[in-house]
Amino acid sequence: MSPVRSSKCLFTLMAFLALVSEGLGNLLDRIQTQTSRKIQSQTVADLISRLLPERAEEFDVKVEGGHAAEENGYFQVGITKTTENATVFIQGSTGVMAAWGFHYYLTQFCRSQVSWDADQLNLPAVLPEVSIRVNSLDKVRYYQNTCTFSYSFAWWKWPRWEREIDWMAMNGINLPLAFTGQEIIWRRVYLGFGLEEEDLDEHFSGPAFFAWQRMGNFRGWGGPLSDNWMNGTLVLQHRILERMRAFGMIPVLPAFAGHIPRAMESVYPNASYTHLTSWLNFEDKYCCPLFIEPTDPLFTEIGYRFMEEMTLEFGTDHVYNCDVFNEVRPTSPDPNFISSVGAAIFNVMSITDPDAIWLMQGWLFKHDAQYWTADLAKALLTSVPQGRMLVLDLQAELDPQYIRLESFYGQPFVFCLLHNFGGTLGLNGAIPTISKGVVDARNFPNSTMVGTGLTMEGIDQNYVVYDKMLEMGWRNQVPDLNQWFHEYTVRRYGVNNSAVMSAWGYLQRSVYNASHEITRNRYIVLTRRPNLVFKPPPPGWYTPHDVILAWDAFVLGVQTEPSLVNASNYRHDIVDLTRQALQEIFHLLYNKLLVVYIEKNITAIGEVGHNMIDLLQDLDDLLQTGPKFLLGKWIADARSWGTTEEEKLQYEWNARNQITLWGPRGEIRDYAAKQWAGVVTDYFKPRWELFIREMQTSLNEKRPFNKKAFELAVFATVEEPFTFSTKFYTDQPIGDPIVKATELYGKWKKIYERYIARVSSNIKKLRTIQRRPAIRSKQRKHQLTRTSTALPTTKVQ
Repeated sequence: MSPVRSSKCLFTLMAFLALVSEGLGNLLDRIQTQTSRKIQSQTVADLISRLLPERAEEFDVKVEGGHAAEENGYFQVGITKTTENATVFIQGSTGVMAAWGFHYYLTQFCRSQVSWDADQLNLPAVLPEVSIRVNSLDKVRYYQNTCTFSYSFAWWKWPRWEREIDWMAMNGINLPLAFTGQEIIWRRVYLGFGLEEEDLDEHFSGPAFFAWQRMGNFRGWGGPLSDNWMNGTLVLQHRILERMRAFGMIPVLPAFAGHIPRAMESVYPNASYTHLTSWLNFEDKYCCPLFIEPTDPLFTEIGYRFMEEMTLEFGTDHVYNCDVFNEVRPTSPDPNFISSVGAAIFNVMSITDPDAIWLMQGWLFKHDAQYWTADLAKALLTSVPQGRMLVLDLQAELDPQYIRLESFYGQPFVFCLLHNFGGTLGLNGAIPTISKGVVDARNFPNSTMVGTGLTMEGIDQNYVVYDKMLEMGWRNQVPDLNQWFHEYTVRRYGVNNSAVMSAWGYLQRSVYNASHEITRNRYIVLTRRPNLVFKPPPPGWYTPHDVILAWDAFVLGVQTEPSLVNASNYRHDIVDLTRQALQEIFHLLYNKLLVVYIEKNITAIGEVGHNMIDLLQDLDDLLQTGPKFLLGKWIADARSWGTTEEEKLQYEWNARNQITLWGPRGEIRDYAAKQWAGVVTDYFKPRWELFIREMQTSLNEKRPFNKKAFELAVFATVEEPFTFSTKFYTDQPIGDPIVKATELYGKWKKIYERYIARVSSNIKKLRTIQRRPAIRSKQRKHQLTRTSTALPTTKVQ
């Protein structure tokens, strides 16, 4: 290492010693926006003009420092009336706080809503009078998971980013992840170390899979990257950072975790490397990037060059994300080794930036709790001076780790809501535990909690869950949830309708009343590859019939309140709730299908199978009516990044593979499954058609169901062809969602009533069969059976 680097290390060591005794609050106070109050005020005013162009002049914004006791920030809202008009004065300690105050006024006094789905901005003609001053209860409101950049943000361009950053500001988010555009920085660094472009082509993944390549889980899948992509995302990152900082946010930039291209070993053969084991069985071509030991001098050199290049390009706000052991175990379980790794990683950050704070996703402690014992976790967490690591307790709403790990042994942490995996659809949420959990964490003995956060893997689903969590930044008590749901419904649709209220009451007590981990999509049968597992699929935390009752009431709502016809959020939600109801009915049909197959009733298999396929087609037709449920939009956004046809095809294939096979051989099949128009009719439906035909054939030929042959056939004729298909799907909705949902309600409610009476007997039969040892043994034998019987083929165009 050069003398310059050595002096930097000495400086950092001295800084460590000086900082150990500092309090958490003092350390976090050092990380503040450098944007002038004037720019922040204007940025919020511009936001209001974008959102309410015809009424923006009725709002006046000012950013002004608060009192000493308001260290976490404040916002203030008041209104002044004259004989001609009224002006709402909004003031905040930062642009984010002022924007939060604006949003607070819209939601709590004007009964409006701004959401991922649509906006309800029917403000009163005369704006309500108010005089309030609200203090933030925490220093931090964090946003994003490293995976969100792949599952939801992969293809965003500036207009969509601008909208999202506005939304962040209005919800008080002051610490967002900012990961766009880092690949071009890595390219500069690696080329500077002597690697060639072809080495990087083998390393960089495609845009839909960046998250896992960045975290060292695999390499190359979906790549390589073009100059067009590199340069386009560089420009985009500059715009993102400029706008975030203009609001007074603190963007979180990436740091070096030790995962490098394999070619580095040839250029620097004497460094200490580890060849990582395969993640989720990815083959050697795509798995196992090199990991350079953080204690090796080359680690420091690479990390320093990356952070130096990145901060020269983008500037810095002194907070850096690094996830060194994401679903990958350390090479040694020795606490001393773990501590040395943590110290080495932070040392690189502090060499470049003496004010650096390491932000770490705490997923490793939750995902592999058996490995990450208290001793090992403590070794990592205490390897960094207290207050210089900020831990995201990633799924604290259901499985908080701060309790087991004693408030992360003194490191400040953020209580986070994970909720969604893969960006999947399906109504669910643990709303009762969210409010209570945040309050309990604040009151935990010697708590080091400094904020709340949203760390979902994908957005654009279950907005009610996130709306509730975001409010906890200013709520210090658990609200009356009955009243809260009532107010939420009025905000969302702009009307107070008893039928719609009743519908949300059923959802409140059912799908949104979870108390344990239910957020993975494994219970959604229709989006999984079909199988003969004799297990009742409906989840255990709610009664599906409540969803049907909510459906009844929601459809009735528009009949009793005609204005709902034009309510954008109602039009979105009637698609989503009908989709959920059809999902529940599909579960019933699947149960019945298994029963009649066991009974060898070929006629009944035909009837039930016909209903299942008919439902899937109806579901696709329904989803076509909703702008948020279109495969065509996802693909169009992906293709828009390409400048050549070859590049457009690569991005489309990325987009299709991620939401289906997720890998060359289906390594994470259906994890990011989407109930979107186009996916249902050309991916899920053909799989079920093939499955049902094989059931019928096996009974007709008096042989066991050939599981192995079915899996080979469905991969070869449906799953893989879908990922390579170039079939066009519109990115614009077709038809009226209310008309279509009402039509399907009239059709499928009758079929539901026909099958619901038999649910108990069907489940009882399945459970009885499941308990029989002889049957289980026979099933296992049948699953291994291979015959030469050809399965019917279904090709995707």
